[in-house]
Amino acid sequence: MSENIKEMIGKVFNDIADAMETGQFGSKVKVGITILGSEHGIDNMVKGAELAAKNSQDYEVVLIGPKVDTKLRIVEANTEDEAHKKMEELLDNGEIDACVTMHYNFPIGVSTVGKVITPAKGQEMFLATTTGTSSPHRAEAMVKNALYGIIAAKSTGIENPTVGILNVDGARQVERALKELNNNGYPINFVESMRSDGGAVMRGNDLLAGTPDVMIQDTLTGNIFMKVFSSYTTGGDYEALGYGYGPGIGDGYDRTVLILSRASGVPVVAGAIAYGAQLVKGNLKEVAKREFSAAKKAKLEEILKSLTVDHKKSSSAEDEEVVAPPKEVVTGSISGIDIMDLEDAVKALWKKGIYAESGMGCTGPILMVHEDKIKIATDVLGEAGFVAKEADPC
Repeated sequence: MSENIKEMIGKVFNDIADAMETGQFGSKVKVGITILGSEHGIDNMVKGAELAAKNSQDYEVVLIGPKVDTKLRIVEANTEDEAHKKMEELLDNGEIDACVTMHYNFPIGVSTVGKVITPAKGQEMFLATTTGTSSPHRAEAMVKNALYGIIAAKSTGIENPTVGILNVDGARQVERALKELNNNGYPINFVESMRSDGGAVMRGNDLLAGTPDVMIQDTLTGNIFMKVFSSYTTGGDYEALGYGYGPGIGDGYDRTVLILSRASGVPVVAGAIAYGAQLVKGNLKEVAKREFSAAKKAKLEEILKSLTVDHKKSSSAEDEEVVAPPKEVVTGSISGIDIMDLEDAVKALWKKGIYAESGMGCTGPILMVHEDKIKIATDVLGEAGFVAKEADPC
């Protein structure tokens, strides 16, 4: 009898045993994990996989790598490249439903949504995103990251996840775009900052406390946060907390591949496998299709295109000299303007005869005008695309 037939028969008996134990024949999720490439060695990966398998009867863990002493099923591969090829083959033919791996390249447009445990209150929080490139354009990428984070959260059973935007460069531009998407019919559940002045733009306090279910930022910043959240108790060389860097998500991407760092330790390896199983049970692929379709109906593509247009260059009077109106007391302030657009926003008001100055408030850049002119100034800025038209002055 050939080895392949023996393996098939063994698999059938294992499935029967699983069915007798769980009463759910054929429904057990299978999560693969490549075990080569860790800075902590193969044993670290195997122990993490065994811990994940021990902690749950709902899924089976499949190792992809060289033969090791374990009771887990092994699909043999002796190099990282070979392991990734085996992983893709197993995913594509349905032998595994998801896979956890390291140092894997996603196409442009796909990035990963990590999940951490925040230190202040022990809250689970999705970081969107942590590896990969959603778009070469920063603001467009962050809008896509928001959608990817919502998809990951919904796939793990959070029906209406709260969303916050970290106060990094481009945050206000992203906020305007997401509010436009929301107004167009794609519901986004914006959360209020825990700080007294509130708003959907999050501060470091919110990051530590886990104020939103989904925290939006650029991928490089998200990658740093993943490393800090997972290894702040260990000195940085061993990631001991959380669920890893998460699944690659993108429009049309249909493999469930989750990423670990080479510094990820046993607890994070186990957490990533559990995260992968949870995503499969929550039908990540179908959730993604549904959410992308709904967002496109709400004019996602048009909104993304508008973010890559430099409105400063769209004017034929690009180099026009703008003279400031007579100076007046400016005690009123308008927030919600991206720092990169602040001086252009000042000039937009000057052109309309409204004296304005730029400044920096507690939540970021502000425009200062006479308090009696806040409403008209906000309307002018809204028409010019510097703030959301429905934005209220701070």
